Amino acid sequence: MDNLRIEGTKQTPDIEFNASTGILNISGRSIPENTFEFFNPVLTWLDEYAGVAPDKTVINVSLEYFNTSSSKYILEIFKRLKNIMNDGKEVLVKWYYEEDDEEMMETGEDYEDVSGLPFEILELEE
Repeated sequence: MDNLRIEGTKQTPDIEFNASTGILNISGRSIPENTFEFFNPVLTWLDEYAGVAPDKTVINVSLEYFNTSSSKYILEIFKRLKNIMNDGKEVLVKWYYEEDDEEMMETGEDYEDVSGLPFEILELEE
């Protein structure tokens, strides 16, 4: 299976998903003009990945900002990861936030509650 690489812009996050290592990275800002168009390939990739996922998947989420429509797709990503976990694989979300960004820290806690996935909520080192 191919890895997924989407170069980040001022409006879209940098996405680097490695199928063989199980390391998935999302970082930057997520305010795409067409959220469906941007995230659909990501969700499609995760659907395919579910069939070949290694024993452990770690997703590193380091977003400085995302809009409401992006938040729905982030939850969709977590739902797909939850399905992988329900298939007996280990899944860990590492949610990064900048120092003093309590809102982003609390957003990570909310996603942890809603998704049912194990989270590590980590302050970014300067």
